[in-house]
Amino acid sequence: MTKFQFEAKWKEELVVTGPGGCFCLVFSMGCPTVYLPDEHQWTIKGPAWAKDLYSVLKRELQTWCNAHDVELVIDEKSVVF
Repeated sequence: MTKFQFEAKWKEELVVTGPGGCFCLVFSMGCPTVYLPDEHQWTIKGPAWAKDLYSVLKRELQTWCNAHDVELVIDEKSVVF
């Protein structure tokens, strides 16, 4: 059973819904790419309820990206909103 659900939005956002709420990641549509902060930056930028779920999020997001032919980029400069 997955903890996270992913929904692409038209404003180049990927809405991520999990057990404690939701947040958005940048989802570039030109060359379909989702940007996730690295684990250290996640502890700073991620929502409080999801800080301990980085490994689960990364694994489930990679599975979603693979199924939708989307590249996943792990980058310390990625934003979470």
